[in-house]
Amino acid sequence: MHNGCGDDGATCGLRTSGSRVRRAGFRVGYSPYWGAYPYPNGYYGYAAATGAVKFDTKVKDAEVYIDGAYAGTVGKLKTMNLRPGSYDIEVRAPGRSQFDKKVYVAAGKTLHLNPDLRVQAQPQAQP
Repeated sequence: MHNGCGDDGATCGLRTSGSRVRRAGFRVGYSPYWGAYPYPNGYYGYAAATGAVKFDTKVKDAEVYIDGAYAGTVGKLKTMNLRPGSYDIEVRAPGRSQFDKKVYVAAGKTLHLNPDLRVQAQPQAQP
């Protein structure tokens, strides 16, 4: 009997090797609970939880609104990481046309937006 196991050690996973008792099928440096870690440092194989929206425009002071809420300026945001889903994105700049678009953000993907913020003609005042 081996430490309270059956006569052959099979019921508790122990094998005898001469006078030594060892766990069946396990190597040194191997945890029977977790197993060997086959990936490089820091890699866990998780899928990306967010997608990215990148603004390609020269008007860096344009304001960005997501679902009606102010998010910042194009110059500060450059690229935004958002959870997957649909969003209403608006880009506004004073004296320029407004950009409105409904987009769908997919996890692990980058969506490039090219807002065309044209200068609006100012109406001439009549004397």
